[in-house]
Amino acid sequence: MKDARNIDTAIIRALQADGRASFLDIARDLDAPRATIAARVAQLLESGTVRVIAAVDPSFLGQRVIAHVSILAHGPVRAIADELVRDSDAVLVSAVGGDHDLIAEFRVTSHEELHRTLAHVRGLEGVGRIDTLVYTSLIKGFFISRYAGDATIDDTDTRLIALLQADGRASYRQMSAEVGLSATAVRTRVQRLLDLRIIKISAVEARGAHGRQLSMGIGLNLDGGHDEVIELLRTLSDIEFAAETVGRFDAVATLVGESPAALLDSLEVLRALPGIKRTVSWSHLEVLKEDYARRV
Repeated sequence: MKDARNIDTAIIRALQADGRASFLDIARDLDAPRATIAARVAQLLESGTVRVIAAVDPSFLGQRVIAHVSILAHGPVRAIADELVRDSDAVLVSAVGGDHDLIAEFRVTSHEELHRTLAHVRGLEGVGRIDTLVYTSLIKGFFISRYAGDATIDDTDTRLIALLQADGRASYRQMSAEVGLSATAVRTRVQRLLDLRIIKISAVEARGAHGRQLSMGIGLNLDGGHDEVIELLRTLSDIEFAAETVGRFDAVATLVGESPAALLDSLEVLRALPGIKRTVSWSHLEVLKEDYARRV
């Protein structure tokens, strides 16, 4: 059996793949006792190391424009970060080390709304400059459900989504008491929401200063065709998120690792890939907001 840290890493990966995976299924995959898995999951959740939540697909919400915004500040960044954290359209806000001071991801309904959002960010006191990338294709991410369209939900579905956004591992019995249906009926409804790709249930791991692992953002400029590089970004295990973009980079990605040496090793693998002409990196020093639970 793996040591405790490696077990925790493997458990987190399992929960990121399926936030409602049973203790028994995880135990079988990791060849570990079920009781050990149950205890470790409880500790990870209670300590705040991991949150398991449901996220509604942005397309279902009409949020078809997703932008990655890098902010260069004049002086301290806390006041700027606090403003961004309060913005309901910002799903990610992180203090970073590199060419910029803050990174934010915004999800909005249109390019016109994005322009208004960017104008607001530029106008915040202390903001010197912003650089914006617009995602053209989401390559990899734990909360990408790829909603296909033409689905409808009712008030009960909406209440179930809200419960799962608060606790993605809430039991069907717990939810049934909240919505007035049987546990079996709740299970059927939740499975429908998952099958229609309206929601994805996954795990958010604390990162940066208060996390158990480090993360690094990477901007990639590609040389020639993108297909081979995009497929490699999708399959490399140390890449947590990747997207094709329009702007100063052709793609962005997030690398994760348990040490600076591990991040450097992963970065070197990326740099060696054929088709990658240039990489620019930044370290996530403190993730101040990571909230994909947009309200329906």
